[in-house]
Amino acid sequence: MSMFCFQCQETAKGTGCTVRGVCGKTDDVAKLQDLLIYVLKGISIYSTRARSKGLKFDNVDRFIIEGLFSTITNVNFDREYFVKKIREALALRGELKDLLLKEGIEMDENLHDAAVWYGEREEELERKAESVGILSTRNEDIRSLRELITCGLKGMAAYAEHAAILGYTSDEVFAFMQKALADTLDDELTAEDLTALVMETGRYGVEVMALLDRANTSTYGNPEVTRVNIGVRNNPGILVSGHDLRDIEELLKQTEGTGVDVYTHGEMLPANYYPAFKKYEHFVGNYGNAWWKQDKEFESFNGPILMTTNCLIPPKDSYRDRVYTTGVVGFPGVKHIHGRENGKPKDFSEIIEHAKRCEPPQEIEKGEIVGGFAHSTVESLADKIVAAVREGKIRKFFVMAGCDGRMKSREYYTEFAKKLPADTVILTAGCAKYRYNKLNLGDIDGIPRVLDAGQCNDSYSLAVTALKLKDVFGLDDVNRLPIVYNIAWYEQKAVIVLLALLYLGVKNIHLGPTLPAFLSPNVAKVLVDKFGIGGITNVDDDIKMFMA
Repeated sequence: MSMFCFQCQETAKGTGCTVRGVCGKTDDVAKLQDLLIYVLKGISIYSTRARSKGLKFDNVDRFIIEGLFSTITNVNFDREYFVKKIREALALRGELKDLLLKEGIEMDENLHDAAVWYGEREEELERKAESVGILSTRNEDIRSLRELITCGLKGMAAYAEHAAILGYTSDEVFAFMQKALADTLDDELTAEDLTALVMETGRYGVEVMALLDRANTSTYGNPEVTRVNIGVRNNPGILVSGHDLRDIEELLKQTEGTGVDVYTHGEMLPANYYPAFKKYEHFVGNYGNAWWKQDKEFESFNGPILMTTNCLIPPKDSYRDRVYTTGVVGFPGVKHIHGRENGKPKDFSEIIEHAKRCEPPQEIEKGEIVGGFAHSTVESLADKIVAAVREGKIRKFFVMAGCDGRMKSREYYTEFAKKLPADTVILTAGCAKYRYNKLNLGDIDGIPRVLDAGQCNDSYSLAVTALKLKDVFGLDDVNRLPIVYNIAWYEQKAVIVLLALLYLGVKNIHLGPTLPAFLSPNVAKVLVDKFGIGGITNVDDDIKMFMA
């Protein structure tokens, strides 16, 4: 087999991609991603030792989270990026080792190979990449737990990177991530030890999402209930996809007065909810739907597209020359806008000039969608919500956060939303909302039946909302609330959200459309027995079960 990857929900045959990723990544890129993760674990062995002696290195912290982020599904497909990153990782690991020796800090004699292996030539990288992949852990349950932790750490890295870009960091989060990476190499750790580490990963998942929430709201204000335009204007435009709010802020400033409009796509939709962005008259609204429809929507948009993070799919020839990547995103042959230097904003002049030469976007829909129901907004509605519950007008809340995807089975979530009784409310975050956020589901006493908190990381808002409602109702257990969790997942950020919810004590979460392939039967059984994790069946039977 030339590769093995099973980190996303759409992995081939529900078991693993072995020739080419369903996401589009080639076998060589998949293996180089495995090797990068391996070397990051080697760096973490040294950095964890240094931290135990009171030493820490900021360049290591950012390097590790950027490296992890680049391996998330649909982020970076560029072989040369990973070759360069691995070489940088080896050099950084060598610097760490030398610094420890200089400080007189000794390491254990039997260092793991990830901390000592070195190869500079590409053929050496290729050879090593063949031997350090997921299947190098032979025990199925140990492998499953290690991958559950690693996927969770990748999700944490994405959120930590977004927060760091806004100047918010947590040394505790960085220290945990490095210790956890190193621990996934420790053959002395039992399945029980790794299960405890899974829960600890969930704990720090809560920490990192709280950090990002603080970074976003401190920088851009608390999200507000907003009616977002989904039509177009007659100006050339730039379409911004991904999650990075600093990128869209800098682009909005640089496009002001140029005659170029700015639209959001996919997970960037919630940028429309932040007060700081509403002053820009050329910030038009949202164009299109979830990430997997970009092949058609990028084509019809006519103007250039800025991919700030995941989720990029291999661009078609018809619009490839209009795609620009930035940050950790990459694709061979696609133009890349480089990072900030010396504290200066990114330079978006090239994409702006490109936009001026393009036709305005083709209209694909009209109207508005409503969002902005982060925890601060829901708090302000608490009295109204509590009254509606006590009067029997709201019988249950359904948390339907998470990811969207291509599989036909995901039509389940649209049908589910349509068939929910009229006395229920959907709480959502992430791109899963595109399955139902344009349905006319009405409201209950002025409370919309779909409350969108924002991006996938804003699932934290849903957890905060649940905990506050628990207090308002005077309950001693969050699981006694009339809240049901029916979550769609796709990639690794959804994994850290799940682990965070488990750490907070939420039980009986249903995941779909399938359970993760990286869960071995025994690990899946533990999650079912201890936390009540379940799958989905069909809409009618599931609604009947949830409403019972």
